[in-house]
Amino acid sequence: MPRTAAPPLTPAPTSRRRTSASVVLLSVLEHGPVARSTIARLTGLSPASVTDYCTRFTELGLIRESAEPRRSNGVGRPHVPVDLDDSRFVVGGVHVAVPYTTVALLDLRGRVLARRELKHERTDPGPLLERAAEGLAGLLADSPGCRPLGVGVAVGGWVDRDSGTVVEHPLLGWHDVPVRETLGARTGLPVHVDGHARALVNAERLFGRARGSRSVLHLFVGNVVDAAFATHDEVHHGPRSQAGAIAHLPVPGGTEPCPCGRTGCLQVELSERTLCRRARRAGVTDGTNPMHVVAAAAAGDAEAVRLLVERAAAVGRATRLLLDVLNPETVVVTDIGVLHREDCLAALREGVGGDRADSVVPSSFPDSVLAVAGGSVALDVLYRDPLTLSP
Repeated sequence: MPRTAAPPLTPAPTSRRRTSASVVLLSVLEHGPVARSTIARLTGLSPASVTDYCTRFTELGLIRESAEPRRSNGVGRPHVPVDLDDSRFVVGGVHVAVPYTTVALLDLRGRVLARRELKHERTDPGPLLERAAEGLAGLLADSPGCRPLGVGVAVGGWVDRDSGTVVEHPLLGWHDVPVRETLGARTGLPVHVDGHARALVNAERLFGRARGSRSVLHLFVGNVVDAAFATHDEVHHGPRSQAGAIAHLPVPGGTEPCPCGRTGCLQVELSERTLCRRARRAGVTDGTNPMHVVAAAAAGDAEAVRLLVERAAAVGRATRLLLDVLNPETVVVTDIGVLHREDCLAALREGVGGDRADSVVPSSFPDSVLAVAGGSVALDVLYRDPLTLSP
């Protein structure tokens, strides 16, 4: 990794609840360029406290003063707004999927600056994480002047955020893999690890459609199917971060055999592996890439369209069950058909039904969802306690 690494970004040792510093920086993220007096009004903090935090953030390089002073309603002394400084720092993002790993660099607004996909020759964790570290080093070498704050890693399966461990990922064959320790040793940077559904809930709250929502449910439908739920800016993890495991919820009428011994579990019914197998059976494609099914549908293949729309409708019915239990204000669904086709979004909402269908939206990051998932793990740590950036 480059010698220009920023002061380490480390998780707060105590509570993860929002600090006053966090509230101020989030206000700048959401409203900038914004006057300090406006931040004080939005946050309820005293003007002196806001000024103090803004001074410290400026010293750390997180914010900067806007070039043009402004007058409130055209009268009085001009004030100098502050805005996020997205020119200095980046975070690394790593998302480990079943067929490939995505490595990326993101700025402080969650925008993907660079990324690569590293196809898996094997999924042994040591070599895979070594390639991820090399991929990040390559991206940083091609981005002179970018100072890395840390690395976020998002993975499906059972991920223990507090220990930075992938406890179990059956499709990768991983058990008790110390991802934080392994990748940290290879990059020399702070590494933060979480499940990809929880990572995307945080991405949606910070940078996406769910910003300002009081409660958010995220449903991730890929090769792994899982969920995450947040209320009042806090994602529910549960003991050892096991919350959101929905892979084995029963699907009425399901026919796919599951490795657990049952038939019709949610993950085997809806996974991209199942979609591709059905597409091969129908003569739509001969491969294992679900984007080929989407491409075939875009080219007018009626069978591909049917497979994607039926799958989206089934995702909608699963979403309805979760809505009945959790009753969130906003539901975000990451599904390959829903991301790319309006008929799939319509089928998803029809599957949800009732007056809640309009509260269900696709991911805000259709072209970069996996890269954003990885980077958002590290960005969530920054925005929760930005003063941890202090040397």
